[in-house]
Amino acid sequence: MVNVGIVGVGLVGSELLSQLKATGAKRLKVVGLTNSKKMVLSDTEYSSLSLTEWKNDLENGVPADLAVFAKYLSEAKDHSVIVDCTASDAVAQLYPSWLKAGVSVVTPNKKGFSGPLSLYNEIRSVAANLGGSGKALAYHESTVGAGLPVLATLSDLVKTGDEIETIEGIFSGTLSYLFNNFSSLSGGNGAPFSENVKVAKELGYTEPDPRDDLNGMDVARKVTICGRLAGVDLDLSTLAVENIVPEPLQGVSTADEFMAKLPEFDDHFTKLNEEAKKDGQVLRYVGLVDVKGGKSGVKLIRYPGSHPFASLQGSDNIIKFTTKYFPNGLIIQGAGAGAAVTSFGIYSDLLKIQERVEGF
Repeated sequence: MVNVGIVGVGLVGSELLSQLKATGAKRLKVVGLTNSKKMVLSDTEYSSLSLTEWKNDLENGVPADLAVFAKYLSEAKDHSVIVDCTASDAVAQLYPSWLKAGVSVVTPNKKGFSGPLSLYNEIRSVAANLGGSGKALAYHESTVGAGLPVLATLSDLVKTGDEIETIEGIFSGTLSYLFNNFSSLSGGNGAPFSENVKVAKELGYTEPDPRDDLNGMDVARKVTICGRLAGVDLDLSTLAVENIVPEPLQGVSTADEFMAKLPEFDDHFTKLNEEAKKDGQVLRYVGLVDVKGGKSGVKLIRYPGSHPFASLQGSDNIIKFTTKYFPNGLIIQGAGAGAAVTSFGIYSDLLKIQERVEGF
């Protein structure tokens, strides 16, 4: 039996609880829930909390205290896991202390694995499955590609002695949707770039401020995570990232002002698109880990219509590994965003930990 404590019960955290309830995960017990204000912990017997009444229980809980939360889980007789469903830097900083206390970590939070190299190396040194000497495990499949098996595949390639040459991909569901609609050899949807951004925002594909997608930092974090797993010490502070937010709009004070002024720059994006189309190419916003060439980065790139990235649909992600064993590329493609697939990735990681600690 494995005890589970969930930090952050918003969109992804609540979806995870729904999936656990729907499948009746008998070997996983949710014994703690916390948000930024309240938390609820089970009893001294670590009985499972109600997966039906959890919202009421949390509302009537005690003031949130992550130190108390982690201590409770660390003192359980059975193995415990903390699932961090936040996007918080501060929570990610706590991973080493949780791991040292014997509590495993599962998370879609990219901050701990793409942030300062010192934090990443500390997590590695204490997480048993990352080459560390500890007893606790750290899984973060859903930091890249949501539920797609990107990191598991990469880890297997590394462990089996394959030589990674490049990892190239469309890592952002938002930017995938934007450019699949805006730039295709069949003409796309014909709408200007600003209109595509507006529709994506209305559909909830973008961050509240779309500049947080268009500046490339989300893709940069995913490239950094993949690069580090492949053995390259990438760092956000030195990674080359192309910010496609027009320079005059990078500093405007609000998202509304950005959206209002973006149509002024439609000609810039239309020109890029037309130039690509003339050469039988499309625009795609891509992240690259260049293991041997040292040219890792994030960039708006042109691809011929025959390339797998050119025919991508909707908001799918696509990641291509080029290796010694797979010289023509190993491709993973599918939904790379959304609460359901992200929670699937988290749930899969929880089951891996449960199988490892219980020996089957």
